[in-house]
Amino acid sequence: MTAYDIFNGDADGLFALHQLRLARPCGAVLVTGVKRDIALLRHVDARAGDQLTVLDIALSENIDALRSALRAGASCSWFDHHFSGEVPRDPLLDVHIHHAPDTCTSLIVDGYIGGAHRAWAVSAAFGDNVPHAAVATARRLGLAQDRIEALAELGRLVNYNAYGESLDELHVHPEQLYRRLQGYADPFDFIAAEPCLARLREGYRDDMARARAQPALIDGATHFALVLPDEAWARRVSGTLANELARTAPERAHAVLTRTGALLTVSIRAPLARPQGAVVLARLFRGGGGRSAAAGINRLPDEELGRFLNAFCAAFT
Repeated sequence: MTAYDIFNGDADGLFALHQLRLARPCGAVLVTGVKRDIALLRHVDARAGDQLTVLDIALSENIDALRSALRAGASCSWFDHHFSGEVPRDPLLDVHIHHAPDTCTSLIVDGYIGGAHRAWAVSAAFGDNVPHAAVATARRLGLAQDRIEALAELGRLVNYNAYGESLDELHVHPEQLYRRLQGYADPFDFIAAEPCLARLREGYRDDMARARAQPALIDGATHFALVLPDEAWARRVSGTLANELARTAPERAHAVLTRTGALLTVSIRAPLARPQGAVVLARLFRGGGGRSAAAGINRLPDEELGRFLNAFCAAFT
């Protein structure tokens, strides 16, 4: 019997797993990747008796591999908040999927383990751009404002680290970052002692400065879009920039498109004031998915740019 922990490489996936394993330790094989690499079950050759724990990746993008694992006799626990599609009914499958726009996988795990390591969930919620839920959860812990801000920065930095076309474009491999997290039960100890955060902080500052200098493609009262160039820094910052724009103008919908050759990667953010419709728009295009407040398209052909912008401007009205 082999245990596998299969998780998104962003703040939500990392902190969800970290909370769970602090509460329920398990020596498992780790399977992760860049933010947009969500078809992770394909890397697991599941056999009878194996235990799969999946966090913060869409069930809909892994359905064939999941069915294969269940047929083989492996059991699976699934924690997520993205579009799931039809969920199989199987006694070997334990599902904890919630689609509310004000949640994230770390908050779902927080509820599952009874709030035992809640500060990590607060940080993840900030990283996943659900600030209202993050602040509300932090207030229940009685945290002072400076400690809330420290958790918010941690979430943003770890989330920023997950974006890139390949693992080579990231500052820290997500598996390595998780291994570093394992030494800390308290996120404030991690913030105070972990040297990799200085590297992430510097990269974040430099990449965001370049991104903020890019001209807008659409800049209106209700919609904003821009295209970032075919550069590693642009791919690293695409999701983080979209989150910052959404927080800065909560009444406006945002789209950040990043070139990779003849293809575009798209980050979509519904208005924070009305966090609905992002995944509906994304799923109009091949490779689109996500959740109601935030979604993306992994490979949009350049010739589809006009159709996307028209659909984007017609959405969120």
